[in-house]
Amino acid sequence: MASDVMAKPHQLIASDRVEGTAVRRPNGDMIGHIERLMIDKVTGKVSYAILSFGGFLGIGANLLPLPWGRLRYNTKFEAYELDIDDEELRRAPSFRADKDFDWGDREKEAELHRYYRMPPYWGGF
Repeated sequence: MASDVMAKPHQLIASDRVEGTAVRRPNGDMIGHIERLMIDKVTGKVSYAILSFGGFLGIGANLLPLPWGRLRYNTKFEAYELDIDDEELRRAPSFRADKDFDWGDREKEAELHRYYRMPPYWGGF
């Protein structure tokens, strides 16, 4: 019976299965991969996916916090889809893999949501 449950497709996925998942453009071109998820401790909702791109073997990689709502799962590619061009990607708020984003700075988060023209997960705008 347990194997039947595991074999049936469903809408939920474990966070460790999301980490490492490819992020591609709508045409299938690879952008990077999901490094980690940021989850609101109070609501339990995923707030951001951290996209890792650039660098070589993880060295010199940039980390791009993406509002979770900006990504769509594409079953054809078995990857998350992000409709973003190279220039928009270069201008996007990001941080280096050897640094950390200040998640306590609500203004930085607001700037991030304004950049993506997405309402913040906590409300506002």
